[in-house]
Amino acid sequence: MRILGFGTYDLTKHPRIGIVFDGLRASGDEVVLANVPLGFSTAERVEMLQRPWLVLRLVRRMLGNWWSIARSARRARAGGDIDAVVVGYMGHFDVLLARALFRRQPIVLDLLILAGDTARDRGVTSRPKLALLDLLDRIAIAAADTVLVDTDENAALVPSPHRDKVIVVPVGAPVSWLSVPVGEERPPDPTAALRVVFFGLFTPLQGAEVIGTALGLLCEDDRIHTTMIGDGQDAPAARAAASGNQHVTWMDWVESETLPKLVADHDVCLGIFGTTAKALRVVPNKVFQGAAAGCVIVTSDTPPQRRLLEDTAVFVPAGDPGALVGALRHLATDRAEVADLRAAARRHVVDRFAPSTLVAPLRARLAREA
Repeated sequence: MRILGFGTYDLTKHPRIGIVFDGLRASGDEVVLANVPLGFSTAERVEMLQRPWLVLRLVRRMLGNWWSIARSARRARAGGDIDAVVVGYMGHFDVLLARALFRRQPIVLDLLILAGDTARDRGVTSRPKLALLDLLDRIAIAAADTVLVDTDENAALVPSPHRDKVIVVPVGAPVSWLSVPVGEERPPDPTAALRVVFFGLFTPLQGAEVIGTALGLLCEDDRIHTTMIGDGQDAPAARAAASGNQHVTWMDWVESETLPKLVADHDVCLGIFGTTAKALRVVPNKVFQGAAAGCVIVTSDTPPQRRLLEDTAVFVPAGDPGALVGALRHLATDRAEVADLRAAARRHVVDRFAPSTLVAPLRARLAREA
């Protein structure tokens, strides 16, 4: 098949759609791109909901990008038949342009999460704004022939008239993470500090303040050294909560090209610990990426995470910093278990969540529609 990747998605900020494209290519499909990243983060888009006059910036940039995307799409069509158009993450508006340009081809929307649900998770409470975003979700879903989400729980949020369009495709891990050299073969050293890493956008979903509180409780435990990577909404609270711990290194961010190797140099990768409704429905990219890098995954005990990770991770109650402290202290005292869990996490993500495996249901759907 010849697939057109379409939209204003940004692979450097949201690698999920890149994993889909990697899987299609690995399965023998040709993937051509019509992509100009919009350049606004999720946090900036949510801020626009709080200050509606900023939406004009979004509209101006989107229209300019659409002009370039439409030209790229015409060139791609001139180079051969397009069998399907896959619209990348945050493509609620892009899918409408794709439908206008490609009326006969199947349109796939990598919805992943709903706009209204994300706004609620970020603290938006205005009923008119939420109603508008819910309407946007419905319009975008209606414009697509196939809708991709990451968990069964998120699939249940899709309006029932369109539920038959949904395919569950877990986030998975990019090829760049699956190919990074990992330390799972290194003999366990009971005298070395347990190296823990977290990377993310410090959102309520991730429970960054829970992590910061746990690190504060670990301030006198020199057996555990932690690297915190990223910035965002809850970063100041997390830093304040962990301020007494001298064994924490803070990094504003790391380029995507070097992040896999940095994570692989740690023993433990922290997942998410938030208690929002959305946090209980997702399995985030950092969980798959950390497992691919050969780290022990410590994350919240939620139905989708336990279902997908099975017995290859350490689970703690969501929102419980004391439980997180207990899990890390246990791992610091049992380095043989750390080695076993690192190897198990790596094998599990390679066997179950490699890109070519993840896209199999999507390819089967597209083959039926061809």
